[in-house]
Amino acid sequence: MNTIIESIEKAQLKTNITPFKIGDTIRVYARIVEGVKERVQMFEGVVMKRQNGGSRESFTVRRVSYGVGVEKTWPLHSPRIDRIEVVRRGVVRRAKLFYLRKRIGKASKVKEEIIKKTVKVKN
Repeated sequence: MNTIIESIEKAQLKTNITPFKIGDTIRVYARIVEGVKERVQMFEGVVMKRQNGGSRESFTVRRVSYGVGVEKTWPLHSPRIDRIEVVRRGVVRRAKLFYLRKRIGKASKVKEEIIKKTVKVKN
């Protein structure tokens, strides 16, 4: 019975997911259905948490809009998610960033990861 469930869940997994982690600032492009029309809406914010695994994996993104904190949670392998873009890489030392809910303004920023690029010099 367990192998049957695993085979069904493997068929539902997406393969083209952009790798991201907690603390990263990402843009989630989600398909929204309004009546007969369908459109893609962007939501940009900091990844607060990722939980579970496999086909049940979900993630929560938080942003502050007009002074109000807004959090959205999506299943990672949902067909409603069009694509995910990583805007900035963050440096955090926790698995869940719930402390951001209490912070306001610049205090709610996550430290950005500085990517060092090596430059080869021709002699």
